[in-house]
Amino acid sequence: MLKEGVIVEEKNGIGRVRALAGGARPRPWLGGLLSPMYDYLMIHSLFPNKFGSSYEAHSKFLKDTLSDFHDTAILDLAAGSGCLSEALPPDNSYYGIDISEGLLKIAAGKLKKSGMRTCKLYSCPAEDLPFASEVFDAAVCNLSLNFFSSLNDAVAEARRVLKKGAPFFCSVPVPERNERGTRFQGRLLTEAQLRELFESQGLEFAPYELRNGVLLYFKATRRR
Repeated sequence: MLKEGVIVEEKNGIGRVRALAGGARPRPWLGGLLSPMYDYLMIHSLFPNKFGSSYEAHSKFLKDTLSDFHDTAILDLAAGSGCLSEALPPDNSYYGIDISEGLLKIAAGKLKKSGMRTCKLYSCPAEDLPFASEVFDAAVCNLSLNFFSSLNDAVAEARRVLKKGAPFFCSVPVPERNERGTRFQGRLLTEAQLRELFESQGLEFAPYELRNGVLLYFKATRRR
């Protein structure tokens, strides 16, 4: 599953990937000391106050979208605290990456409790994935696209590791739905800009009809 020559240092169920492309590792927006508060902040603060959206509707979308996946290899980009463990059937092989090792430790506990058949967690950026090409049946990026230092590189890497015809499911804030004028970290792209970016990388872009505050939900499928 990993690219040839990748060096991974295993500790407490998390594989710390040595930098592949060189340069400094990005810093997570949430420090390790605050990681235990991540889920509480997401549910009780970010969703109602920042996103202006329903966490229940968001969770239902993830469950409805992923419930039909079985015996597949799923990549979770910016896995955070492992919320996909509540949506993804446990007979799948789950691979999660994030730059926050504090959050990955929480994810490891959730995934173990869920009984996921295979669970592999790696500390690395989405712009420099350690995996071989065309190995995943699907990918998910939940509320994290705006944090990537290079969205072009992250999308290119996601396309590289997906099998032909495989879907990439995503939720992300978009500025045209930001009626509250909320300030967000990172860079927000419009739906039109996201479509242009994904299609330029060889993925077919299809938004979902769900309206949930500032959030856009879409699927981008790697062309065959």
